[in-house]
Amino acid sequence: MDPGSASSRQRRKEARPAELAAAALALFVEKGFAATRLDDVAARAGVSKGTLYLYFDSKEALFRAVIEESVLPLIDASEARVEALLDDPARLLRELLMDWWERFGATPLGGTCKLMISEGGNFPEVAAYFNEAVIGRWSALLRQVIEAGIARGVFRPGNPEALRQMVFHPLLMQSVLQHSMVGGMPGRPLPEHYFEIYFDFILRGLGAADTQEPR
Repeated sequence: MDPGSASSRQRRKEARPAELAAAALALFVEKGFAATRLDDVAARAGVSKGTLYLYFDSKEALFRAVIEESVLPLIDASEARVEALLDDPARLLRELLMDWWERFGATPLGGTCKLMISEGGNFPEVAAYFNEAVIGRWSALLRQVIEAGIARGVFRPGNPEALRQMVFHPLLMQSVLQHSMVGGMPGRPLPEHYFEIYFDFILRGLGAADTQEPR
């Protein structure tokens, strides 16, 4: 049955905000923020535009819902992990970065990073929200782990912010590429043994090569 048909919309008229946010995320990543219309989101979710407006009055509100429903809980969980494992900063850094990739970077949520790079300048309020709610908190978390590693003598001394960028930006770029047109095709697999090489490289660079076997 056509998901946009009248009977389908009637059946799903009580669609939850989370479903609407998921439809919005898919369209933001596929079409971009500017090109996505509220009509498109309603059709993707299988509801009427009027139903959509019961919950959200703008694309900006939908974007906030995407972040609040799906991204902020991941950051909350990462912050809790830091509190529990800060005494082992090398292990903690590895787990945080793998968890980010598996639950964010390699998923449709990672498309929000590409979205902000490509369209953030045209939607400054949306970009400012993303920067504060997501980038700021995640960056602070990684800096905290790196600072703890330096303080404990596990990582070599260095500028924590510079080290954070060198550690994280390769994964960030991989996520952006996963949601971009590469060689005419969307997405691409990571090179074989990517994470084994990645963690060996960054942990040796930080002075923590003898911590754990790569995942």
